[in-house]
Amino acid sequence: MSQANVNGVQIEYETFGDKSSPSVLLIMGLAGQLIHWQKEFCMKLSDHGYHVIRYDNRDSGLSTKFSEVRLTEAMEKIGALFMGEKVPVPYSIEDMANDAAGLLDLLDIKQAHICGMSMGGFIAQTFAINNPNRILSLTSIYSSSGNRKEFQPTKEVMEFMLTPIPEERDAYIEYTMKYFKLISGAGLPFGEDFHRNLAAQSYDRSFCPEGVARQSLAIMTQKDRASDLENLAIPALVIHGDDDPVVPLAAGKATAEAIPNSELKIIKGMGHAIPNLQAYWSDILDAMINHMGR
Repeated sequence: MSQANVNGVQIEYETFGDKSSPSVLLIMGLAGQLIHWQKEFCMKLSDHGYHVIRYDNRDSGLSTKFSEVRLTEAMEKIGALFMGEKVPVPYSIEDMANDAAGLLDLLDIKQAHICGMSMGGFIAQTFAINNPNRILSLTSIYSSSGNRKEFQPTKEVMEFMLTPIPEERDAYIEYTMKYFKLISGAGLPFGEDFHRNLAAQSYDRSFCPEGVARQSLAIMTQKDRASDLENLAIPALVIHGDDDPVVPLAAGKATAEAIPNSELKIIKGMGHAIPNLQAYWSDILDAMINHMGR
């Protein structure tokens, strides 16, 4: 893995495949790290002739952690935003999209296929709006166009997301397991070992609940992109599960409706967590390869 100084932020990234091949930039969601784009998935993409880049967003993984808004203050700001107040935040989704563009600049990549998952979809869409000449195609996975008032998580998910994240390793793993089970969807049996190992890897690589809170502030202050998405003239694929309790299926449908000539792929039983490469990943991989190939 390598680090890049982008917009004054150190971004940790890793690449797969031949750089002379078409590039695919993978953007992770809230609290996610580059390891959540499974290595096997990245390698399968590269085996199909793509140069794949996965990276840690600011405030996650091994990328720069911000310090000006600590956890208590961030949670106070989140509460104020829920009450409809306007508060200053450390950075925006636009800033995170600029990180993605800066990383491509540093790697001397003029154009790329951009794929984002959840919050990563917000970032990918923003990248597309701000850099239409740099994007070969857009893939937005269980994301939305930014309309937070209309597309809310379920009450159970919302309440869980507002509970404090335990600091002790074993407690954190159990907390994360409960969340995975809550959001995974009912389409497939829950992969206990897979998710437990992933939670442990995430904790050992980078435990930063403050970063999660600061990324949440960026999510909560994002703009509604629907009108801007209507002006895109790029190939777009929207993937969503019909059992997503975090970002409802209606949000995926609205995103696809906003982007002209986009393709919508609905995966039955999928929630907001992709369990392993042998399950929904293969459906997503096939859809992406067909989409980017066109």
